[in-house]
Amino acid sequence: MSQSLANVTLHFVFSTKNRQPLLQPVGLRNELYAYMATILTDNVDSPAIIIGGVKDHIHALVNLSRNHAIKDVVQTMKTETSKWLKKQSTELRNFSWQAGYGVFSVSQSIVPNCKGYIAHQEAHHKKIDFQDEFRKMCKDAGIEIDERYVWD
Repeated sequence: MSQSLANVTLHFVFSTKNRQPLLQPVGLRNELYAYMATILTDNVDSPAIIIGGVKDHIHALVNLSRNHAIKDVVQTMKTETSKWLKKQSTELRNFSWQAGYGVFSVSQSIVPNCKGYIAHQEAHHKKIDFQDEFRKMCKDAGIEIDERYVWD
């Protein structure tokens, strides 16, 4: 085949450092998601399908470019948004994301469900906290986590 083709959809999840509720204003979150979408498209050629979250973490459903490694996409996403957030207010001048992240492959057949899940994070987190949500996501994906290191 003379042409290289790819359709890889990934669900990224990461929290603020120590899950601090620093993404409180909904307006700030919406601006953050829009900025992150721009970074994903412009810097790593990996367009966002949807980005959402709550006060202490985000979810991003992304079409991964065949030209960029997962680690580079997440590093760019976190670095650039962290710089942007630090400029938004004095309360955020020391902002940082947790060191780690979760990334899960998403079959095209469940992209609509995943989009709905991300779009309704506020309602979802009235029933379950971030840590239990992440534990469940990892368990469903067959990923074992070490509780000593996953919650920075």
